[in-house]
Amino acid sequence: MSTMRVSPRPLAPRRHDEILKRLAADGSVGVSELAEFFGVSRETIRRDLKQLADRGRLDIVHGGAARRESLEPALDQRASENAEGKAAIGRAAAALVEDGMVLLFDSGTTTLAVAHALGGHRNLTICTGSLAIAQLACRMPDTRVHLLGGEVDPNEEATVGVDTLEAIGRFRVDLAFVGGGGLSPDGEVTDYTRAGAEQRSRMIAAAGRAYFVVDRSKFGLLTPLRIPHFEAAAGVIVDTAPPAAIGEALARKGPRLIVARGA
Repeated sequence: MSTMRVSPRPLAPRRHDEILKRLAADGSVGVSELAEFFGVSRETIRRDLKQLADRGRLDIVHGGAARRESLEPALDQRASENAEGKAAIGRAAAALVEDGMVLLFDSGTTTLAVAHALGGHRNLTICTGSLAIAQLACRMPDTRVHLLGGEVDPNEEATVGVDTLEAIGRFRVDLAFVGGGGLSPDGEVTDYTRAGAEQRSRMIAAAGRAYFVVDRSKFGLLTPLRIPHFEAAAGVIVDTAPPAAIGEALARKGPRLIVARGA
């Protein structure tokens, strides 16, 4: 007599990953449809959604959950977006670096592209909260790496918080490469959260010169927070020229627009 083998129910982390993928694609999910899809109870799905909401990954709504629009997509979701453009920005940014410099890196996929482009440089000191950049840089010859302390944000895979802010101020920095949530129609690089905006402002203040690295997917994107002292940055490096109105507004703010070649 043979017995039917029932496929094991997916573990919570796998359910969470699938829920977030569905939210990214559709904007919302329902408790009933998720319970049926995973073969678990509605109460189990409600617990899953609450856990994700507590981590800031979604908003609970009646009957299910909705994508948190004020939250930047997770790092792994952004990794494949406009890879060629980000690589071009990386090369343009790396051309500003000289051997022996102290570099401060923000987290993000575009700053990671800058780190990838540093292969020919020597005797660098790299300070970053990004786990991916730190891992990459520690394998570069003649490179010292300082990982900024703080709590690890699972969405960004980088350290954040008061400890990170304090650590930024301890270093003498030649160049900082800073990300952003969007390049607004008013010609400002903006952010999703107060913590992110403050951290990027501290990076600008700590560096001899700071450059925002922003790919074309951020052009015209409205995110809610201004970055204090944004105008003190030396420049904004992009993979293609933004619309004329944005470029003109940026020029009035002060930072120089640098358009990478070969995107």
